[in-house]
Amino acid sequence: MMLGALRAQRAEIHSRWETLLRIEPANTPLALPDTMVHLIGPTLDEVFAGLANPQGLTHIKPAHCRCGRNPLLAFFRAGELALLESLIMVQVATPDLAKSDREEAVTNLKQILHALSWREIAEFCSVCQYPDKEPAKTVKES
Repeated sequence: MMLGALRAQRAEIHSRWETLLRIEPANTPLALPDTMVHLIGPTLDEVFAGLANPQGLTHIKPAHCRCGRNPLLAFFRAGELALLESLIMVQVATPDLAKSDREEAVTNLKQILHALSWREIAEFCSVCQYPDKEPAKTVKES
């Protein structure tokens, strides 16, 4: 039921994710929203596929980037906010939903997002040229 309701809000989630991504400070040119926005659709596909088959999910810590330059940090931060906001709105519209079901839905969503972000951020970090440098400063859009 929750997955269907989230899928029905896909366009709104995409729009909210993009809006949140555009207010995140960009720390590299690759993190500029116009560069990242094309990743939202495929990432939503993966999130929905994970929610459809949540067996075997385990707690994964959110990904970490030593230099702070990974453009996916802001991308997944914005995505998590957009998806959690939508999930909460679905739950508000379903007042008879058991507390345990609400908690399980939030946990599953976070686990899927953390697994995706960990994989993608770690992969990008594996080619980092600044592993021991200070975090990058914010880049302004022109």
